[in-house]
Amino acid sequence: MNIYDLHDQAWKQLGERRRQLPHALLLTGPRGIGKFDLARSFAESLLCENPGESHVACGTCLACGWLAQGNHPDFRLIQPEAMSDDESEASESSSKKKPSQQITIDQVRALDDFLHVGTHRHGVRVVLVNPAEAMNRATANSLLKSLEEPVTGTLFILVSDEPQRLLPTIRSRCQQIPIPVPDRSRSEAWLTQGGVDDASRWLALAGQAPLLAAELADGDERALIDAMLPELAKGGKLDPIAAAAAIDRLLKAEKRGAPSKRVVEWMQKWIVDLVLLREEMSPRYYLAQSAVLRELARSTELRRLLAFGRKAIQYRQHSEQPLNGRLFLEDLFLNYVALFQSPRDGHG
Repeated sequence: MNIYDLHDQAWKQLGERRRQLPHALLLTGPRGIGKFDLARSFAESLLCENPGESHVACGTCLACGWLAQGNHPDFRLIQPEAMSDDESEASESSSKKKPSQQITIDQVRALDDFLHVGTHRHGVRVVLVNPAEAMNRATANSLLKSLEEPVTGTLFILVSDEPQRLLPTIRSRCQQIPIPVPDRSRSEAWLTQGGVDDASRWLALAGQAPLLAAELADGDERALIDAMLPELAKGGKLDPIAAAAAIDRLLKAEKRGAPSKRVVEWMQKWIVDLVLLREEMSPRYYLAQSAVLRELARSTELRRLLAFGRKAIQYRQHSEQPLNGRLFLEDLFLNYVALFQSPRDGHG
């Protein structure tokens, strides 16, 4: 199953735009459901010289070959440097400066020459911006000039997990296409066909986002999840200092971005499931840990869980640049243990 089968209705909506292309589209929806892949497939179908059934790119023509090699003259992908493996490696080899997490104004300004030369074989020209919310205000205003004065035969495709962060003027210049979360059975079939074992587990952990589920099942994040679950399952018996030390060692060894933020995100999902089970509902994320979660939910109070949930939002805000990652984790786990301690134990 390919991305356009996973999102057949959205693909149909995109196909309807082919008859009279707008100058800009905005694809929105939750992270990890395949918006970028869908946008990329649509761009490929527009540039393909022999699109097949359902306007799918043939994959064999000269234009498809150029796209596969990353050098089609009528296609530009605008994304943060940190999302590009080649650019990231080049940046790290040339300086100690970390690759940018934002789309820079220089990337947008570099489109000027591209937009004002003739297209190859008089076809369409496509600019794909992902994720659009990675633009700061100056960059967004620079892009806005191109959207306000569209060039004939040019299509901008913006992809966004958080469209509310975009300038209203950017949103107003685009035809929006909301991409819904695929239904569970279709996503599970897609994952299983892609070779993902225990698809239902990873889909639940990913909040029903199939591409994120595939990434979790096959990526480094799996190690963090597997390390956290036994610790969280201990509830009030957890040793926060030892747990923080173990998780800190793992995070430092893998050398991936936003380590503290990722810990907080998995903790937040654990708390959501505790709240649901405390209210006698089914867990949403950690299906395989339902029994453990149910026991833990009985040993705390709803008000404490909700208070911790609010505090976790603050943790997440401070997790981007913690002064000391180890101390940050210790504080997080200390507050988690307090959920299961009675007031007479000296905890809140």
